[in-house]
Amino acid sequence: MIAEPLLLDAAGLARLLSVSRSALYQWLASGRVPSPVKLGRRALWRIDEIRRWVAAGCPPRSRWKPPPF
Repeated sequence: MIAEPLLLDAAGLARLLSVSRSALYQWLASGRVPSPVKLGRRALWRIDEIRRWVAAGCPPRSRWKPPPF
């Protein structure tokens, strides 16, 4: 059994969203995707938050309310 990751790096998130990494970074800079969490120097996205964000219609970060943890 292969466990699904809880966190995705930029390459993994870009693959999940079917976009290039450069497009993902443009979306991040323009506020179109949720903010990553920082672990040291790494920027990682919570896969459960990304799924909820997509289910909500991919609202801009300014309107996105992350789920309570």
